[in-house]
Amino acid sequence: METITNVINQIDQWVWGWWMIFLLLGTHIFMTIRTGFIQKKIFKGIRLSVAKDPDAEGEVSQFGALTTALASTIGTGNIIGVGTAVALGGPGAVLWCWLTGVFGIATKYSESLIAVKYRVKTKDGRMQGGAMYALERGLHMKWLAVLFAFFGGFASFGIGCATQVNAIATVCQENLNIPPAAVGIAVAGLTALVIFGGIKSIANVCEKLVPFMAVFYVLGCLIILGVNYDYIIPAVQTICRLAFTPGAAAGGLVGRGIMIAMQYGIARGLFSNESGMGSAPIAAAAAQTRNPVRQALVSSTGTFWDTVVVCLMTGLVLVTSIMKNPSIDMGNITDGGILTTLAFQQIPVIGPVILVVGIISFAYSTVLGWAYYGERCVEYFSGKAGLIPYRVLYIAVAVIAPVVSLNLVWTIADILNALMAIPNLIAVLLLSNVIVRETKKYINDLEAKDDTKVDVIDR
Repeated sequence: METITNVINQIDQWVWGWWMIFLLLGTHIFMTIRTGFIQKKIFKGIRLSVAKDPDAEGEVSQFGALTTALASTIGTGNIIGVGTAVALGGPGAVLWCWLTGVFGIATKYSESLIAVKYRVKTKDGRMQGGAMYALERGLHMKWLAVLFAFFGGFASFGIGCATQVNAIATVCQENLNIPPAAVGIAVAGLTALVIFGGIKSIANVCEKLVPFMAVFYVLGCLIILGVNYDYIIPAVQTICRLAFTPGAAAGGLVGRGIMIAMQYGIARGLFSNESGMGSAPIAAAAAQTRNPVRQALVSSTGTFWDTVVVCLMTGLVLVTSIMKNPSIDMGNITDGGILTTLAFQQIPVIGPVILVVGIISFAYSTVLGWAYYGERCVEYFSGKAGLIPYRVLYIAVAVIAPVVSLNLVWTIADILNALMAIPNLIAVLLLSNVIVRETKKYINDLEAKDDTKVDVIDR
């Protein structure tokens, strides 16, 4: 077993090595250029996200699709993942994480556009789309579409369910003295009540849960930053300086060097916002929208909220808290969870509450979002008959996740996520001309009247 574990760890290090970081970040930059810096339309996307398009085809509102995607995207990576980036890459990693989010907006826009453009309608009227349909209909690469769906379906059990429920159980046990087994049963029951209702049920819950948890967490971070107000400007200066140079700063902050800061900042940023992974477009394809660009603009705001806002808030809270409290010996901490916990504990009462509520709500929302992703992937390669067995197995994983060791599960899920990204990025890059053409058609010619319909085929 030790040999198998070592082999899997080596595979994980390889698939998430520099070549994957360059592929993802390169795609972000390439699509930013190809779309004419679509990031400048981010506020239009925010306005569209709260607009309704009831006459268009789709199962849920644009806001429902966005919050479902955000449910899976805003997760423990926004809290613990940023802590890991700072612990291993130094404060400079925060800047690289943030820049990854800024450029990742273009990739999230692009993958969502082709997901909607090539989506299909099932016989029972459900809308389905994602990288698998873009690969099949846009590039006629059915075999690669099946691989993406296979990787996505199995990844959902790990990154979407087991690791998230385990995080909830750990927080509840350490802070509320609730037994892990009880947490697993409770989360499984709540999850079952939601996911058996399909995308509409998931979207209804996410529409209420995601805004609450995001606003609560950001407000909590702002309160902490208010307490640490005298360290905000020094923290920003330190983050920018240590992103490009090694060295020490106030409060025991240590820069690891530009390459290390880049590696961990970019890797955690990519992992947090999921731009390029192909997961969020699956939810985007279910949206009621008149054309693919409209929903793509809405979906791109997910990366903005996830990384540009939430991850930045976490990074500033961590760095200001460490600078204000030199007793946090960052030089001896390599665990992102420990660093994050120590930083939030510096604020009496409210700090731990923000951390606990943030992790529980973020993790549970991820369980719901990934349940939908997994369903769509499983249905693609196994048909509708695979949905009930998938849901039952997903619930079973939630039950046992708090009481088993998940190190190997996490690593395997990490590998599957990388394997999802490869076919999705192939679709984005090979269909970049389509993306550019659709973007120009909408932005330049139809922005004012916004009445172009997207073609949807029956399946």
